[in-house]
Amino acid sequence: MIKKVLLAIALICPMLLSAQTLKIGLVDFDAIFAVMPETAAAQNQLKEVGDKYEAEYKKLGEEMNRLMTEYQNMPENELPAIRERKARELTDYQQKLQQFEASAGQDLQKMQIDLMGPIQQKINQAVESVGMEGNFSLIQMYNPQLTLYRAAPVEDVTDAVKAKLGVK
Repeated sequence: MIKKVLLAIALICPMLLSAQTLKIGLVDFDAIFAVMPETAAAQNQLKEVGDKYEAEYKKLGEEMNRLMTEYQNMPENELPAIRERKARELTDYQQKLQQFEASAGQDLQKMQIDLMGPIQQKINQAVESVGMEGNFSLIQMYNPQLTLYRAAPVEDVTDAVKAKLGVK
């Protein structure tokens, strides 16, 4: 019996000695992203381009309304070929408007990825650096809507990441 107890202790001791304490960190990525100086510049650039697209879309919309009004105000006895040409012109313009809208949306989305991607990468590198320096096992994004419970071993590393990036 004593041999069995000693054997169990001998088996458990190495497991206890090799057990590591997990160190978990949380980082408020959105809060860091919001205070990055590059973010404001990128958002301004996106707004400028978005405003230009919006102004052009407004012009196209006004032209579309003009064509629609012109078509609707045609006399009842207008020649069928003229009525058909105006209807085709209106349909073509609608397609042109839709293509412009889709193209502008894609351009803005690509521009956002191109401008915001390097900022996100910079933050990711700072998080990784803080994680390695602080011997963290895991650092994940903090989201109050998704966090149900948080206890003492979990550490908020947002300030450390901000300090690593040189932002307040």
